[in-house]
Amino acid sequence: MKQFKKAIALLLLCVTCLSVIACGKSTKPANYADGVYSGRSSDFQEDESGNGAGYGEVTIEIQNNRIVSCTFKMYELDGTLKDETYGADLSKENRLKAQKAVQSAEKYAEMLVNAGALDGVDAISGATISCKEFREAVEQALKKAEIAE
Repeated sequence: MKQFKKAIALLLLCVTCLSVIACGKSTKPANYADGVYSGRSSDFQEDESGNGAGYGEVTIEIQNNRIVSCTFKMYELDGTLKDETYGADLSKENRLKAQKAVQSAEKYAEMLVNAGALDGVDAISGATISCKEFREAVEQALKKAEIAE
């Protein structure tokens, strides 16, 4: 019974701490300056199958504190654009994966504009590396656009 009371007390302490932490978070949205901003993800070396090495670059336009346009391009580590020829030298299965990643670039950019925020961008199955690169590049661009208060 004594241990049960200790467990309940510990549980209540944890709930209280989490409540304080959650209440302390700012829910105020960021304020962005109008303009065009770019961001670049860090280099991704490759997955366990040796695929996907490269990085992503995003360009976003902000007007009236809203993202009104976005482009996302992916590059190989040597700077070569990943386009419709990306993965042509790979096996059929890996070529299809490579092209799915390339096709996801436009979809991620479109999701961002439609949602207005990164939390509205869902990873596309088979293109999760691209999603990570996209998110990182957008975060970098948004940091450049943020107005300090």
